[in-house]
Amino acid sequence: MTGRVAALARHPVKGFTPEPLEHVHLTAGAHFPGDRLYAVEDGPSGFDANAPQHIGKMAFTVLAKLPDVAAVRTKWNDDDGTLTAWHPDFGEITIDLDDEGGRTVFATWLSGILAGQTRGPLNVLTAPDGHRFMDSRTGFVSIINLESVRDFEAKIGRKVDPARFRGNIMVEGWPAWSELDMADQDIIIGETRLKGLKPIQRCTATHVDPHSAKRDIDVVVLLREHYGHFDCGLYAEVMEGGAIRPGDTARAEQ
Repeated sequence: MTGRVAALARHPVKGFTPEPLEHVHLTAGAHFPGDRLYAVEDGPSGFDANAPQHIGKMAFTVLAKLPDVAAVRTKWNDDDGTLTAWHPDFGEITIDLDDEGGRTVFATWLSGILAGQTRGPLNVLTAPDGHRFMDSRTGFVSIINLESVRDFEAKIGRKVDPARFRGNIMVEGWPAWSELDMADQDIIIGETRLKGLKPIQRCTATHVDPHSAKRDIDVVVLLREHYGHFDCGLYAEVMEGGAIRPGDTARAEQ
């Protein structure tokens, strides 16, 4: 079964908008580069950087509980390791999130945007080596099958932006929903070889339009209604690293 890479994206700060990429180099056993490097605590989460453990998404500023996060645009600057964030009402800032002062500036700026909506003081966390702030303990790389999204669009009679599903690798040309059967399968994408791990179960974060920051489609309810499950996309692990670009072949093998 062969398709092609339609797009690539990363999310430097957990819960915030995807950043499109022109290419990426994956490393065996590692997470998607530049993805979920930081997270913003909404009150103390208990995260210990010296002994990092997976913490549920609701401890952070995520779309599932704070739709206004979708109005913030972020871009990770690889050259100098800074983050640029922009909001239509609060302007643009560029900060170094590896610096305590930069993290404080970002938390203060974000507190203004989310005023009255958070439950505690905001605090920016940095992922230690080998850790990422993923929704799943096995969320190394996420693959979204665009044919599944298009089939869902046809079922509900509305356009659905694939950015709602916050994937890293967007593939087209695979049969709709075939990714849900790819656990333990080899997936050859560009120069890389990945192994499918498990389907991605969706939450209410997908209900938020990534452009308007409004809850407008009950995606989880509609997935259950039309397909009998809450899944869209596939988590995968990198077995052999290499480069991936849009247009590369994406082939799933038994």
